[in-house]
Amino acid sequence: MQQLSGQDAMFVHAELEGMPQHIGGISIYDQGTARGGKVRFKQILALMKSRLHLSPIFRRKLVAVPFGLGQPYWADDPDFDLEYHVRHIALPKPGDWRQLCILAARIHSRPLARDKPLWEMYIIEGLDNVHGLPKGCFGMLLKVHHAAMDGAAGSRFMSLMLDTSPLVADVPEAPPWEPDVPSRTSMLAKAYGDVWRAPGKILGLARQAIPIALRLRKGYAEHDFEPRPPAPRTRFQGRISPHRAVDAARFDFESVRRIRQLCPGSTINDVMLAVVSGGLRRYLEGRDELPSNGMVAGCPIDVRTPQEQMAGGNMVGFMGVGLCSDMADPVQRLRAIHQESQQAKAYAAAVGPKLALELTDVLPGNLVALGLRLASATGLTESSVMFNTVVTNVPGPPFQQYFCGARLVDALSLGPLLPNIGLFHVVYSAVQNKQGTITLSFTACREMLPDPAHYVTCLEAAFAELLALLPEAERQAAKPSVAAAKPQARRRAKAPAKAARKASAGPKSKRKATRKATPKATPRTTTKAGS
Repeated sequence: MQQLSGQDAMFVHAELEGMPQHIGGISIYDQGTARGGKVRFKQILALMKSRLHLSPIFRRKLVAVPFGLGQPYWADDPDFDLEYHVRHIALPKPGDWRQLCILAARIHSRPLARDKPLWEMYIIEGLDNVHGLPKGCFGMLLKVHHAAMDGAAGSRFMSLMLDTSPLVADVPEAPPWEPDVPSRTSMLAKAYGDVWRAPGKILGLARQAIPIALRLRKGYAEHDFEPRPPAPRTRFQGRISPHRAVDAARFDFESVRRIRQLCPGSTINDVMLAVVSGGLRRYLEGRDELPSNGMVAGCPIDVRTPQEQMAGGNMVGFMGVGLCSDMADPVQRLRAIHQESQQAKAYAAAVGPKLALELTDVLPGNLVALGLRLASATGLTESSVMFNTVVTNVPGPPFQQYFCGARLVDALSLGPLLPNIGLFHVVYSAVQNKQGTITLSFTACREMLPDPAHYVTCLEAAFAELLALLPEAERQAAKPSVAAAKPQARRRAKAPAKAARKASAGPKSKRKATRKATPKATPRTTTKAGS
């Protein structure tokens, strides 16, 4: 039995109608490396059964404190049934990349059952027409509630199920499982103690106010950070529908690294933020909806200490980074984003990395839930814009992984939508020995982004535009691997500058732009992960 932290519980309370708060991912495996060249569903069930004891998340469900007097608990589910959580399905015909994205969007849009452990796994067959993948691949779509883990913890959670060679590793034998079910009396007793400890926690937070104010004053005075104009309203702000759209663009890591030369001191994250900014700019410009002010991305940051790296749950802060989408010049935009990112990090450091965690720990859970429901019902959540989109970074493991002997060849991550934010990006890096792929996946409200394939084209064109501005010698060196393509890509990439011009044509030329601007798929050695 374990009580949720305030931040973990916040994702439970934030789960409003049509807005489930789970994270997820799609990973694709080549059966050719498995024994006999085939992985059977019963093997997957056996492997999962042998590793259930490695994480308490597998068999724990939410249990509410009587009368809402405290945060919920994770408690063992005495009726746990593995075959309820691990499901076997096939991709509808024609079994291509588009069908996989549609299926993933439908599954991801459905909330998890609250009376069960909050995770589901779908083993997906029928991927033979996803171009660029070896024949006989299967997919795994995993959904886990955000209350149980953030993206960083999710990556480590995935590693529990995977091996570093085609041989399935033996794990320590599990002790006999005896479900630990809390009593109402024990939960009420704990809630009573929490009530008495709350004033001390509030006083501790109050003591931090003056030092934080002094650090902020010093930062503004020394121009470590500047006040930022409010985020503009775009089509991605408003009431979120229950329907989702999912897709991804892929880029060669070495090409992304080379683009950093356009802005000395910039990071891989800065480059990917510039790609998001350029993609959003092209997409909205094509609809004549580009706001005059620059858009703002909300970027989660992992605040775990080295000693907390194996902890589950959520330990994230949040910083706002200006995307400078009002700048037409891509190099100026990249350089401005780098400055915005530096300022956002300085501001987050001045406030303190764990202030958000400490604040949520002292807020009464039932009042938070009531406040969120009222704000949603009255439209208050849509009255102001803090961020236009979310961009989170999840590093994958720096080594090849296998599931039941099948080699992991591709992966992308899925995120939750938040009130008034209908577009969520995940930057997932699958890099081994400085070679590999960076996947930029997104989850969106389908009403706000009805043409995800066109948005992918816009992201690819924004990347091609930056790549085209590299010095000639560097561009030639990067040319063989401009962008690792989407699995469904069938044609050669056009020249970067030409791709950039075509992508700005708007939604009407979506099919044409998608066909021409998407590079030819290359063999991949990708890995997985989320916040």
